[in-house]
Amino acid sequence: MKVFTGPQVRAWDAYTIEHEPVRSLDLMERAALACCQWIVGNYALKGRVCHIFCAKGNNGGDGLALARLLLERNVPVRVYILEFGNLGTEDFQANLAGLHPLTQDITFIQSRDAFPGLPADAVIVDALLGSGLNRPLEGLTADLVRFLNGSGRPILAIDLPTGLRTDEPSAGGPVIQAAHTLTLGSWKLGLLLAENAPYFGEVHLLPIGLDPVYEAETASPLRVTDLELARGFYRPRSSFSHKGTFGHALLVAGNEGKMGACVLGARACLHSGVGLLTLLVPREQAVIVQTAVPEAMALSDVDAVKPSAYKALGVGPGLGTDDAALELVERVLGLAAQIQPETGTAGGKVVIDADALNLLGTNPRLWAKVPRGSILTPHPKEFERLFGPAANDFERVRMALEKAAEHRCVIVLKGHRTLVATPDGSGYFNTTGNAGMATGGSGDVLTGILTGLLAQGYPSQQAAVLGVYLHGLAGDMALDSASMESLTASGIVDGMGKAFKHLGAGTVL
Repeated sequence: MKVFTGPQVRAWDAYTIEHEPVRSLDLMERAALACCQWIVGNYALKGRVCHIFCAKGNNGGDGLALARLLLERNVPVRVYILEFGNLGTEDFQANLAGLHPLTQDITFIQSRDAFPGLPADAVIVDALLGSGLNRPLEGLTADLVRFLNGSGRPILAIDLPTGLRTDEPSAGGPVIQAAHTLTLGSWKLGLLLAENAPYFGEVHLLPIGLDPVYEAETASPLRVTDLELARGFYRPRSSFSHKGTFGHALLVAGNEGKMGACVLGARACLHSGVGLLTLLVPREQAVIVQTAVPEAMALSDVDAVKPSAYKALGVGPGLGTDDAALELVERVLGLAAQIQPETGTAGGKVVIDADALNLLGTNPRLWAKVPRGSILTPHPKEFERLFGPAANDFERVRMALEKAAEHRCVIVLKGHRTLVATPDGSGYFNTTGNAGMATGGSGDVLTGILTGLLAQGYPSQQAAVLGVYLHGLAGDMALDSASMESLTASGIVDGMGKAFKHLGAGTVL
């Protein structure tokens, strides 16, 4: 699914109204019904009252329609409307008229004195403002947001938390701190960025029947990676394949005291489906990987590497950043130019991670040796060392897209919603993964997965998008037998089998 700007989201609503055709009031009803079904299905509502706060725009109209639908299901509701003397939108007025026969429990808030008392078990719904906000909140609206945030009650936001801006930072005013956000119809950029995480809580995308033609015909450089997209990239195995079919990968990783990074990357590479794997490790450490990963071969001399034997290489985890590591990375990147990728793929021979990224950041001359189509996997601090600081997450996204195009590489900017920025200027936000994956070694696992997919002939863009999705999905699958607190990087590797099965692995042609 594409990620549209605020104006594009509103244009999608208008396009649906015009081309379905459907009345705007009916589209609002769909949105309210989707929210109602989610609330009834996910909240223990018996004996609890829903306190719904509305302004007089269409987001408030959604709130009024939701109130009516909940009342029709015998859920107690109290409605509060911010009153500034205007009538509100036509659809707001229509929903208010439809609500009056069901309840008189409607309070118009004209001052702070009208802010209600909220019982401990209150279900608070924020239906104040939607995606059209372009400046910080002020006055009574800001006061109400501060009041709700200070109530200590969990808040459920409709479409966007009030005060959160779609396409730019929301600094300068208060923002609703929602426990859940029910976003309507499509993802919004502001709901994908870590700096807004304190405001949107858990995000739930609710389809409301928007016309798919608009999405197909409207350009956007950003999209989210969902199961449908990942399955479109995935290549099932042929029953007549053999280990040579799936490529030979070289992983350059590990050093004294950091061989775990190599072991994790190696296990992940093997679990990603690579045919053969060789590890380039210090001689005195080779026994570790030969014992821990018997399926892999080991080399201890970079001079023994024959580039023609490999389809892809990964470099960086656990190497260190001393002069010896710098020399090794420089030599390995020099060898990368001689690796021949699978026929029909465009570049995509190298994954650069961890210490190799830090060395690249402090030794810019290495850029000349980075092949086009390489995959770089920085976390935000490594990204800053490579490309400089960003003022906020919005700017960091723009920088990632620009730098991927400039260097003709794929940048995997790691985070909860990892962004894959590609040379053609497009970006993919990942939708799998969980907080348990914030653990040492998780990045080494991702490096192994990406290296394995490259060796199997996936183009670098597809390898990055699919690999990041699988990495997160494996972490999610691992929670079948672990908690977020107990999840380890090894557990992520162990979840790869279930992840591939979910994606469609095991099917033969």
